[in-house]
Amino acid sequence: MRKIIISAIGIIIIALGYMGKEKMAGREKPEPEKEKQSIPMVFTENIENTSTPITITASGNLVARDRVDLYSEVQGIFERSDRAFKPGISYKSGSVLIQLNSDEDRANLRAQKSSLYNQIVALLPDLKFDYADAFSKWQTYVNDFNVDQTLKALPKADTDKEKLFIAGRNINTLWYNVKNLEERLIKYTIYAPFDGVLTEANVDKGALIRPGQKLGEFINPNIYELEVAVSSAYADLLRVGNSVILKNVENTKSWKGKVNRLNSLIDPNTQTIQAYIRVNGKGLREGMYLEATLNAKNESNTYEIPRKLIVDNDKVFTMDGSMLKSQKIEIVHYTDTHAVIRGLSDGTEILSKMLPGAYDGMQVQRYKQ
Repeated sequence: MRKIIISAIGIIIIALGYMGKEKMAGREKPEPEKEKQSIPMVFTENIENTSTPITITASGNLVARDRVDLYSEVQGIFERSDRAFKPGISYKSGSVLIQLNSDEDRANLRAQKSSLYNQIVALLPDLKFDYADAFSKWQTYVNDFNVDQTLKALPKADTDKEKLFIAGRNINTLWYNVKNLEERLIKYTIYAPFDGVLTEANVDKGALIRPGQKLGEFINPNIYELEVAVSSAYADLLRVGNSVILKNVENTKSWKGKVNRLNSLIDPNTQTIQAYIRVNGKGLREGMYLEATLNAKNESNTYEIPRKLIVDNDKVFTMDGSMLKSQKIEIVHYTDTHAVIRGLSDGTEILSKMLPGAYDGMQVQRYKQ
């Protein structure tokens, strides 16, 4: 009897379990919620067309506009200088930079002047009898002759006969020889051609200087030129007198300059032309590296945007309601980071920051601060 009761209870439990399973299986499973699609957010700005200045960026090293390499044309001992002949020493215009000992050439000059004087004196008796009209001027020339002063020009011959007479006595040759010695004597002293400073000094006082030897370098530290290479594509935009902004490497200082010269020759290797920018001001030094921004011209009805906003080389994304729309533009000018464009009307809403993966017709929402 007990076994029968236990078997019946087991059958009932199995039946109830089967019925519960069928009931649960019959229930409808709830559909999974669809994942909401996120709409990307974009930053936009409105176009305001204006006249945009086209700028060209180039760089180079400063050099002094006025520079003199000092060389000797004669031989002698470095005797004196108005100031210490050392790099960094400044001189006023007309000051003596280098004076070489010229005692030997000076004595030779006096000897040649004396020889000329004697030859002219020997002419006077013949002039007095044969060319009486010319005698007085040659007499005056002899009376004013001084071996320690600069040689004066010979009296001008009034007639061909007088001219031939003077030439026959070798007076002209002697005069030119003396004049040549005078010119050579001048080369023993080198004067400062302008207010400036020595940037290089290769000799010291007491040294023997030889012809052709480089003595130093002298510059004007107040006016500089920056030589920059500009692409030949901008050759038609550059003009002498164009304003230039110059900045140092650290971008902490700036100076104003002007295009002073343009080389008409295009470098066949780099396809660039050389532009020379004149600049002066405090803080400038020879050899300083500067970056120049040249204002070439203004382009009307244009707008400047970052280069990364340009798609497929000639398109940008604009807003059409809540969707992106690619629109073709004209690229007027490129810089390293920006582009000047034309072709969008005022008020056109464009992306101000590029959206990764953006495409034509993409649904977006504007960022509102």
